Amino acid sequence: MTQKKIAVVVGSLRKESWNRKIAKELIALAPPIMKMEFVEIGDLPLYNEDLETNTPPAAWTEFRSAIGASDGILFFTPEYNRTIPGALKNAIDVGSRPYGSSVWQGKPGAVISVSPGAIGAFGANHVLRQSMVFLGVPMLPHEAYIGAVSSLFDENGVLADSTKGFLSKFVTQYEDWINRFPGEGK
Repeated sequence: MTQKKIAVVVGSLRKESWNRKIAKELIALAPPIMKMEFVEIGDLPLYNEDLETNTPPAAWTEFRSAIGASDGILFFTPEYNRTIPGALKNAIDVGSRPYGSSVWQGKPGAVISVSPGAIGAFGANHVLRQSMVFLGVPMLPHEAYIGAVSSLFDENGVLADSTKGFLSKFVTQYEDWINRFPGEGK
């Protein structure tokens, strides 16, 4: 079977982001068939259609190329005010423009929302899913929320086995999902 290139997009820009820590744990559990790589969003200039010229910002071009070259997208997001962080919304906008040239279209996606709160960023998870479905991203129907994340790592930074089991099951479900869309994402 051909290796699948999966873009991993983390909505939190914080250095010690819980979302990035969970993403790293999931990447470590992924089967070799899935080559997962972070696609960074922190340096993307805010989307402004006036900058959409023959030479758009280099960061936009690099981001669009990275997403465009992927076979699927895995999102990890916190929740800010019952929605996704501004940097993640900006990345979605940058990738969906110029009109008719969206790099998201057809790439099988999934989202894990992570929060120190009890409901695991439920609101952000659904906002992100709604945006991606609108952009033609077939989203894994299995929802994944990780709440009380700060209590899931021990004092040495080791993730609890029960959460590793959850992530392992999720990555298997995502592998099955992306295999339903052979080659449609590029």
